[in-house]
Amino acid sequence: MDKQSLREAVWDELEDRGEARFPFPPHGRIPNFAGADAAADRLADLPEWTDAETLKANPDAPQLPVRRGALDAGKTVYMAVPRLRDERCFYRLDPAELADTDAAATVSGVADHAEQVGPEAVDRIDLVVVGSVAVSPDGARVGKGEGYSDLEFAVLSELGLVDAETTVVTTVHELQVREGIAVDAHDVPLDVIVTPERVVRTETPHERPTGIDWDALDDERIEEIPVLERFAPDG
Repeated sequence: MDKQSLREAVWDELEDRGEARFPFPPHGRIPNFAGADAAADRLADLPEWTDAETLKANPDAPQLPVRRGALDAGKTVYMAVPRLRDERCFYRLDPAELADTDAAATVSGVADHAEQVGPEAVDRIDLVVVGSVAVSPDGARVGKGEGYSDLEFAVLSELGLVDAETTVVTTVHELQVREGIAVDAHDVPLDVIVTPERVVRTETPHERPTGIDWDALDDERIEEIPVLERFAPDG
């Protein structure tokens, strides 16, 4: 099954089984799911979570409990500006500086509450939380198909803010766990998968990319993302 067919199958099954949660429909997005709170609680029990002081997190609905939990625990959270469209392409959420952490953790509220910073102002990341449409027990991941999650990781990697030792984790519904997912060169594999029922330590055999895969970016995409200019091979 190709990646788009897999996405459609997961979205359909979450919807048909009544396991999708707002926003609807689950299609075309990182799907919210029944038990997202429980998965976040299970993640918060892991030593990687306890040890992390700084997180990079995706902005999607199923990881809202993770972002709120991080801020409540005193952790600093970075979220990317949508589509990395600004030179200051990250939001910095320091709970010590936030009047309303619940609102700040939402995709609709982050811009009103967070400090928007450039990559040079981002702290070293201890834990990366990503959203997923489908994952495999060996650490392969399928997003919604736009590639920004992997590109955000690549930018942080170019800056030395994440590396081979940085834990990458996702929270998903059990219906999103699938076997036999293919991995592309720019895909960032998962170290840990957390569902409401279990924790999967993938011991992934897939290699983690160490920087930006320029072959995966067309000229239009490069022009739309100002931060890429500083890393361009001919720049």
